[in-house]
Parts: sequence; structure tokens; C-alpha cells
Amino acid sequence: MEKIDHNAHSVYLMYYHLIMVVKYRRKVIENPISERAKEIWEHIAPRYGIVLEEWNHDIDHVHVMFRAQPRTELSKFINAYKSASSRLLKKEYPEIREKLWKEAF
Repeated sequence: MEKIDHNAHSVYLMYYHLIMVVKYRRKVIENPISERAKEIWEHIAPRYGIVLEEWNHDIDHVHVMFRAQPRTELSKFINAYKSASSRLLKKEYPEIREKLWKEAF
């Protein structure tokens, strides 16, 4: 885990710990959903210079440990990931919408 990265003018080691919580802490994240969310992350992340180090989940949140470069625009990446993953997961797993709706009332 302690691999120092570098580019032409700097040496860096930038790790981030991101916790993404389901809206209202709804209990919808199961193993297949978490695995698909991880696949989506691994598809989008290289475009932003991000490397996934660790992925863990619980029923209502996901922990992600990742490395990034100094030039990485984290806010743009996170917005892109959250938009894409939300759209794809709700499309591929319609039970997510049902669980969100049932728990709301």
C-alpha cells in the first residue's frame, strides 16, 4: 500500500477514504449490488487517474479507499460516479426503487 507515485515534477502519495451513504440510510446494498457498484467504479476511475485500493460495504453505506493524482478533479469524478452508478443500479436492480419506496412510508 505504501507505493509512492510520481510525475515529471513531483512525488506524492495521496490516499482518500470515501464513505458513500444511501439516502436516508435505506438498507438496500447487498453483495451483488455492491459488486456491480465496484465494477462501475473500476470502469470510470481510470479516466480520472484514480486507482481503487479497497472496497467494503454494509447494508446502507460503502467504504472506498483509493489513490489519486494531484491533478485529479475529485469533485467531478465523484459526481460522475454517483450519477452513473445510481442510474445503472436502479435500472439493473429494480428492487432498489421498491425498497426505497416501501421504507419511505
